[in-house]
Order: sequence, then structure tokens, then C-alpha cells
Amino acid sequence: MSKPRIKHDPDKLHMRTMDAFAVLRVPCREDDLDIALHEAEKQRWSHLDFLVAVIGPLADGRRERTVERRIREARFSEVKSLEGFDWKFNAKAIDRMQIEALATCEFIRRGDNLVFVGQSGVGKSHIMQAIGRQACALDYRVRYITSADLIRDLTASLADKTLHRRLRYYARFDLLIIDEFGFDKLERTESPDASNLLFKVIDSRRHDKSTNIDFDVWASYLGDPPLAMALLDRLVEHSTVLKIEGKSYRAHTANKSQTQAAQP
Repeated sequence: MSKPRIKHDPDKLHMRTMDAFAVLRVPCREDDLDIALHEAEKQRWSHLDFLVAVIGPLADGRRERTVERRIREARFSEVKSLEGFDWKFNAKAIDRMQIEALATCEFIRRGDNLVFVGQSGVGKSHIMQAIGRQACALDYRVRYITSADLIRDLTASLADKTLHRRLRYYARFDLLIIDEFGFDKLERTESPDASNLLFKVIDSRRHDKSTNIDFDVWASYLGDPPLAMALLDRLVEHSTVLKIEGKSYRAHTANKSQTQAAQP
């Protein structure tokens, strides 16, 4: 014999459902639940269809807020994306398929490093920040910073004896992007400990963390060839090195603007 079907009071079920949402801290409004119930009856939804209709938008909203928070936490200097990158300008120097493969962020999951080498203006910063934003969308914690700002921060932490705390801060991110490394020698001029401080940051991230860095002429920049080799050894281990030998897009844009301004 089949068991008799138990009839529940719809109003009580509605109240219990809203109470359950409140206990679980699910931000579902009564109006939204009523709309989903109405559609479920009209469209003859399955239980799973109904469940997705109720909690799906809530999950999507929370996911979007999490990505936005991670992007704010990363502190990118500009809003950059691979969709907005000019692939034609340096088509021979930049492998689009390789960059888009890197944007899947599998190298972060593996804990590998990503190293860009090339002159200023070829698009390294654009690509690095675009990959960083994609990593945020994939729920990785990212931090973007220039080498000058990194050294200033660490030098200040030496003065107030909080260096270990700052090293732990930079070590906790899944991806640390260090931009404009070697752009000038300001960092080494301002801080005699710059080389050692940078080494400490890279060394603290050796295990299961990814570092994305733009570098060139290490020995002359750091002023310490042995330390430069030790730092390179830690970076090159489990890393992808991309050398971009193309034209400067920044210089091209500047010249184009000057030409247009000069025209009557």
C-alpha cells in the first residue's frame, strides 16, 4: 500500500522557507520566492529547475561581488583586458594563442612563475594586468604593484620593524604582479637594501605561488651579480619566460597624436 500524501499548509511552508533562508543567511526576498513559485506552477518546473531559479541569481550576484572585491584588492593601475589589446601592432612579436592560453591561469594553479622580458611600451604591462583581472574572475587572489612601490613599502617596513608582516602579506596572494622592474634605478638609489628586500619577497613565494614579473639587465639593476643570479634561479624554476622584441606601441601612439595635432 502506498502511503497517504501528507498535505502541508502553503502559508506555513512559505514561512518556514523564509525562516530557513534567514538562518542560512540566504538573501532571498519574499517577492522573489513568490515569483519563482508562480513560474514553477505555470511552467511545471522540476524541483531542480525551481531551486536553480531561486538560488541561481543569488549565487551569480555573490560571485560578481567577489570578483569586484578581488579586483579592488589587486590595485591594478589601469583597466586592461585582452579583448582591448591591439594584436595586430606587434603580431610577429606576440603569440596571441600563447597569451590567451596563459589567461586560463593554469600556471597559477600549478604554482608556476611568468616572466616577461622586453623594452618599454611593447604591451607587457597591458598583458600582465589583463591576465591578472582574468585571475580575479577565476577566484584567485591577485596583487599588482610596481617594483618602485614594492621597494618603498618594504623599506618603510624595515624602519617600523614590520618587515615579516609585509612579507607575509605579499606571500598570501596567488599571483603577485611586479611591474616596471628595471624601469629605472630609483629603487636602489633610495634604498641600499632594495636588492635584499626584493629577494626576500620572491623567496617567500617559492612554494605554490605564482609571480608575474617584467625584468631585464638584472645584475646592473640590482648592483649585486651573485644576488641577481640567486633571484633569477628562484624565478626561472617552474616558469614561463616570454621575450617580446617588438615596436613600442606607446611611442607609436604618441607620434600619431603629435601628427594629428600638427595637422590643420
